[in-house]
Amino acid sequence: MAPHETAPTAPDRRRANGRIALMFGAVAVGMVGLAFAAVPLYRVFCQVTGYGGTPGVASAGTQVFPGGVGVDMTVRFDANVDPALPWRFRPNDRAVTVPIGAEALSSFRAVNTSDRPVVGTASFNVTPTKAARYFTKVDCFCFTEQRLEPGQAVDMPVLFYIDPAILDDEHAGDIRTMTLSYTFFDMES
Repeated sequence: MAPHETAPTAPDRRRANGRIALMFGAVAVGMVGLAFAAVPLYRVFCQVTGYGGTPGVASAGTQVFPGGVGVDMTVRFDANVDPALPWRFRPNDRAVTVPIGAEALSSFRAVNTSDRPVVGTASFNVTPTKAARYFTKVDCFCFTEQRLEPGQAVDMPVLFYIDPAILDDEHAGDIRTMTLSYTFFDMES
């Protein structure tokens, strides 16, 4: 300590320590808040940008072209089930060819092979990932959890369209085949 400085008093040290503790407490609370917000924020980011093959979800007032815009897209369907889920799951159509801009309807079939009710939820993605942002779901079984009773079989629809803006994208405008893939997971395990 320099000759002209005085040592901090105990109350000064307590105030300084209190400020530091308050600052670290605020940082800890902020980190917990960010941890809870990370998943919803990441989901929104993926839906807006198509990152990771996440398709868009149609909002009210979205323009759909009833007959399409004169260019077709083939959409292939892929179905997977987590080993912990006692279901069979498959697309009813392996692929459909639809006019870009027009709504299309397809469906998947799920069967509960167990002797108990099971609740599942589906995650999804679209490939190629650079085209995912143009794949837009209007209605989908993947928006909600699905409960199947023992032995129950259901057909689950997905209503979608391909945004015509894909034709103007220099990186995705030449794509004419997309794959919509679902994986079902057991919500109880």
